[in-house]
Amino acid sequence: MVYLTIVMFINASAQEINAKPQKQKSMTTEQVKQLSIGQWVSIAPEVRPSIAKDANGNMKPFYLTRTFEYSADGKFTLQMINSADAYGKVPIVKIVLKGHTVWPGEHPIAPGAQKIHYIADEAYEITPLIQPFADAMNQAATKGFNKWEVNATQNILGKAFPPFGLSEGQVYGEFDLIYILNDMMFWGAKHVDGRSFEKEENHPDNLQIPMIRKQ
Repeated sequence: MVYLTIVMFINASAQEINAKPQKQKSMTTEQVKQLSIGQWVSIAPEVRPSIAKDANGNMKPFYLTRTFEYSADGKFTLQMINSADAYGKVPIVKIVLKGHTVWPGEHPIAPGAQKIHYIADEAYEITPLIQPFADAMNQAATKGFNKWEVNATQNILGKAFPPFGLSEGQVYGEFDLIYILNDMMFWGAKHVDGRSFEKEENHPDNLQIPMIRKQ
């Protein structure tokens, strides 16, 4: 009986050890770049804090889905569809950014996480998907643009675009991060106060909902 008890204890201990999750191995920048190549998509609509506030002074959320493509030459294409609702049933606008990346080095959030700077110097496209958004753009962004219409794309690259706080000649960029685990790609989580990543000092310090590889 004693022997049987010892054997059962040893077997149970071995199973417990085998069941423990393996520690994530750190990856170099080049390894993360190679893993990033391909297309990635949102698992579901995602929520972000914004700097806009409602009548009660509460921060308004906004919802989006992402499609991201990274190529071996360091170029990227990011498509975002912003929605009025948490389930993505009422799309408002499609935004497409295209450009190149800079990889400054490791990010301390997790082993293998890497800093990345997205520079949208090839395209910054805006496509209204509902009439109220087109109407709003026709009030706020008329100089240098055609009339804003639903499903009609305009490239705002290098142009003054007051709705997004962009000035003439400005190239939009973000200081972000990439962390890949179990074939999921994590970026930096938006700051809770709504600050963007347009400045290096605003670099994210947490992870947001991941994307998965497009099948």
